[in-house]
Amino acid sequence: MTFSKLSAKQKQVFRWCYQPGSYALICDGSVRSGKTASMACSFILWAMSSFQNARFAICGNTVQSAERNIIMELEQMADITHYFQLHYLGSKHILTVTGNGTSNRFHVFGGKDEASYKLVQGLTLSGVLFDEVALMPESFVNQAIARSLSVDGAKLWFNCNPDSPEHWFYKQWVKKCDKGERSDARHIHFLMQDNPVMTPEKIRRSESMFSGVFYRRYILGEWCVAEGLVYPMFDKEKHVVHELPDMKDCDFYISCDYGTVNPTSMGLWAMNWYTGKATRIREYYWNSRETGTRRTDEEHYAELVRLAGDLAEQIQYVLVDPSAASFIECIRRHQLFRVRQADNAVLDGIRDTATLLDLGYLQFHESCEDIIREFGLYCWDEKAQTDAVIKENDHAMDDTRYFVRTAMRQTLREIRLEG
Repeated sequence: MTFSKLSAKQKQVFRWCYQPGSYALICDGSVRSGKTASMACSFILWAMSSFQNARFAICGNTVQSAERNIIMELEQMADITHYFQLHYLGSKHILTVTGNGTSNRFHVFGGKDEASYKLVQGLTLSGVLFDEVALMPESFVNQAIARSLSVDGAKLWFNCNPDSPEHWFYKQWVKKCDKGERSDARHIHFLMQDNPVMTPEKIRRSESMFSGVFYRRYILGEWCVAEGLVYPMFDKEKHVVHELPDMKDCDFYISCDYGTVNPTSMGLWAMNWYTGKATRIREYYWNSRETGTRRTDEEHYAELVRLAGDLAEQIQYVLVDPSAASFIECIRRHQLFRVRQADNAVLDGIRDTATLLDLGYLQFHESCEDIIREFGLYCWDEKAQTDAVIKENDHAMDDTRYFVRTAMRQTLREIRLEG
């Protein structure tokens, strides 16, 4: 990361911490805008030039995300490895950086939930780098900040992609900084154009990966409310097909959102080996409230077998809502299908499903009337303080998320690498 090749905003990241009165830096904006790499590099250079035998924290949403986004990046930066020796002890999540007669330790933490604040209690920190801070609870961030209050010259580094304007970090840090209420903080807003490695073609590809609220946040870098339809890109002309795909080139999966009082929705998917595209070719939808009749696990299992039909022996996995323990056990007991607990990360699943819809990787046979109906009804809850969907007309939507997040990971990975 040569200084002469940095963008103007990236250069500001390297300079801010040496200016009088500087305490906190906030870098937000679009994905792939160069904010994370420049912050990680400048954080290490500042720490090594300002302290000796001190402790610092590198915080991500999880330890794994911090290792991927920060530690692995640092290990590949010539501007770091040329001057310093890095040793990461994965078992204890500690990065030791040594060079020029100086040595410091950087503890890696994951701030994924309200209980995470306990991880940093008792430490004295000379500085903290928060990567993806908008994904962390306020209690964890505040506890990590408190660990640095007794150290002269300690500084805070925040980066994130935007979220809702009701988000605590936007209101407590970004908004106050912009209004001048935090004179010791600096806010730098990044776009992809601020990253020198992002060519117009790379920017175009990245833009194609997001739509709706995710486009506004991850491409335009806006703190905006999630409103309206969750999947406004769904188009019957584009996504609903009248012919079944060529089955001989496909793997088959069934995704299931299980309910007792709420509806149970299952979808049979054919995913092409070569293109990575998937078609929902059949579905099962039972709404006990409308029918006035509840079905048992065994009755739903019988419908699962009927849904699989002549493809039963070719089903790779039945992907089930992880909370449906009794139904998962029922499927296992019959020993016909392999069953997996699905990835139930709601917002990640919605984002990935939106990406695949927008790029044409998901299609739905015209006979799948319930999921087609739900696409026109599935909405964001505009009254919620955080991103949330209205929990109605969402059961086929949920089983589709499970399929996308669990069975289409390779497709998503390849799309992101191409982008």
